[in-house]
Amino acid sequence: MDRRVLVIAAHPDDEIMGPGGTLRRHVLEGDPVHALIVCEGESMRYRGKEVGLSDQARRAGEHMGFSGVELLGFPDQHLDGLCLTDLIEPLEERVRKWEPRVVYTHFLGDLNRDHRIVAEAAMVACRPLSLFIEGLFGFETPSSTEWSGTYTFSPNHFVDISATLEHKLQAMGSYPSEVGEDPHPRSLNRLRQRAQYWGSWVMMGAAEPFVLYRQVRRIGERG
Repeated sequence: MDRRVLVIAAHPDDEIMGPGGTLRRHVLEGDPVHALIVCEGESMRYRGKEVGLSDQARRAGEHMGFSGVELLGFPDQHLDGLCLTDLIEPLEERVRKWEPRVVYTHFLGDLNRDHRIVAEAAMVACRPLSLFIEGLFGFETPSSTEWSGTYTFSPNHFVDISATLEHKLQAMGSYPSEVGEDPHPRSLNRLRQRAQYWGSWVMMGAAEPFVLYRQVRRIGERG
């Protein structure tokens, strides 16, 4: 049985910027990785100007070796105007279809409201009724997670990305409209430094941090 992986991200580039090094490790280890991106990411930030985020997301997914990239096309920064079930239902549908064993989504305390709403909907879509899910993790999003004044991101799960960090940064290069100039948190230099910083927490060259929301080991499963 393959170890399918699903990343549920709010906007194009979140799926790379947060857990990209970890997802690349999954790919190299033979795990099929599917990216589900909820919002189109353009309408609010670019005021109707098309920057081609959908195409950028697909190029980034190809570079990462993802099995698939699906964009649901919800309006950017308008998820708070929806009934949450309108978002939960399509997420549940994809979770049932893909049957991932590992799921990554946003940290519930991010400053960005879309991130928080997607994380909440993902938590519902991935509740333990889905017996195939073994692990559910929350990732940080630079320029959002650290700017929240209410919630503190306290990671309790770290993944060594020393061997995949450069590949992650190259994939971020597929998003020229989203990469910032140094010292912006989304600049490639600062993303590299961030991974090195988290790595120093656990004596690694570079790491990605996560909050473990839930981990399940059932009878007959090997750890």
